[in-house]
Amino acid sequence: MPLASRCERVSLKGAVLTVSAAMALSLCAAPASAATTGGVIAWGKQDYAITVPPPNVLSGVSAVSAGSTTVLALQGGAVFAWGANNWGANVVPADARSGVSQIASGWGHELALKNGKVIAWGNNWYGQTTLPASVGSGVIAISTANMHSLALKQGGQVVSWGTRTDVPAFAQSGVTAISAGGDHNLVLKNGGVLAWGSNAYGQVTVPAGLSSGVTAISAGFGYSLALKDGRVYAWGQNNYHQIDVPPAALSDVVGIDAGFNHTLAFKANGDIVNWGSDFVTESEPVTCGPVFAVSAGDNDSFVLKEDVTAPC
Repeated sequence: MPLASRCERVSLKGAVLTVSAAMALSLCAAPASAATTGGVIAWGKQDYAITVPPPNVLSGVSAVSAGSTTVLALQGGAVFAWGANNWGANVVPADARSGVSQIASGWGHELALKNGKVIAWGNNWYGQTTLPASVGSGVIAISTANMHSLALKQGGQVVSWGTRTDVPAFAQSGVTAISAGGDHNLVLKNGGVLAWGSNAYGQVTVPAGLSSGVTAISAGFGYSLALKDGRVYAWGQNNYHQIDVPPAALSDVVGIDAGFNHTLAFKANGDIVNWGSDFVTESEPVTCGPVFAVSAGDNDSFVLKEDVTAPC
């Protein structure tokens, strides 16, 4: 099944406690939940009440996606949005209120996938919601981050729109996972990581050893992540220790998501591991595991837990 960052329950578009911002926090050691739905728990920035999930998303949610100022949740095929309503980002189109299979939140623009068709709304400064004709059918995965978006078609072809529209030849077929970053992209093909776009911080210079066996990818604003054999690999910008992977994320990790400057990961037993920036407590979880999905945004963090009232 194709994977996409910051869209589905992450392992599929998107990780410190500071005192040197290089420590990581692994919370609780309960057995991992087998849940496929649960409630949203959030922490970090308080702007726009973004870290105060509405009552209706405290159960029955199958996916969560954090953007810059708006958060999306998927519940029974219906998309719910909260946070800032700039550019109408919180006004979910009628088409996205049923039958949706994936969600992806960007910088004030939002995406949903329904029956192979991409639905978009919100900020359109750079054509983020002006969809290419090719994403009207046959799409199997979506990803968005800053001002551009990716879609993955049946057969493995990548489509890009917004501020970055280029798609290299290697991403025209056979791709199985996509992840859009700040101004760069990651894809997974034949188990190997390929990348293109801005390389100002080395974020598209893929480390040796990631040409096979990789199971998940996630592009942050200026850095990149990959998951192989339960271990997280990171490269690119490191001004907030984004690529200083803590010991807890070197084994048994099953899900990752790179935010703007911090990362969330979760382990096979449902523990949370996080590192990177900690401006407004985005890297200081208010809950423990087991969680079954994570999404890192712009100085805020979101997880899905089967029972949000369960004590730690």
